[in-house]
Amino acid sequence: MDAFGVDIGGSGIKGAPVDLTKGTLAEERHKVLTPHPATPDAVADRVKEVLDHFGWSGGPVGATFPGVVVGGTTRTAANVDKGWIGLDAAALLGERIGAPVTLLNDADAAGIAEMTFGAGRGRTGTVIVLTFGTGIGSAVFTGGRLVPNTELGHLELNGHDAETRASSRAKDDGDLSWPRWARRVQKYLRHVESLFSPELFVIGGGVSRKADKFLPLIEGVNAEIVPALLENDAGIVGAAMAASGPVPVPAGDA
Repeated sequence: MDAFGVDIGGSGIKGAPVDLTKGTLAEERHKVLTPHPATPDAVADRVKEVLDHFGWSGGPVGATFPGVVVGGTTRTAANVDKGWIGLDAAALLGERIGAPVTLLNDADAAGIAEMTFGAGRGRTGTVIVLTFGTGIGSAVFTGGRLVPNTELGHLELNGHDAETRASSRAKDDGDLSWPRWARRVQKYLRHVESLFSPELFVIGGGVSRKADKFLPLIEGVNAEIVPALLENDAGIVGAAMAASGPVPVPAGDA
């Protein structure tokens, strides 16, 4: 069975049909730029554009959002327009595309996909999936269960919002070398580890495609650190999984 996943980010909106039996994209994803300002109406139009590209209609649709999502309502909006705060965003998107939409935090979606089909599969301890992009998203799992909306990118680090120092956008905006950026990521991971003591960090987002350039440079972290296997498609896959119904994250290979 296929469902459709849309990943709404601070810089781009991408989506594709997903093969839910394999956790892979059924077709090559389509991406459009996130409008600026990223108002709810403008973003909803871009989401419809992505679905229209595939002629998608009738099947389940899941969408991610870069902030806290509770019951389809968006509670925060760090990297998009503040008009999202307190909005029934699932209803808005559903009205725009003409089908019900299941909405969840973007990193939570990526984490669900990685725990089911990717680098976290079969891990039963505390696993933290971190997505490095416009900001830093987080998904925390313990005993195979998701703790939703953790938003660990907004932890304070040396007096700053951590994602303003260690996101991949911070690397690009500051024209940082890989070693210099790796030191910032290392400091961030050490801080998160001091709070949660995970057994595994899964590093996702677009930068995960270049994990060999920075992960080997990170030292002093006790947890295992691995790149996301689904890379930047994890959010799309997780959104589609959520749209298909309750998503049980397997604790192991049954």
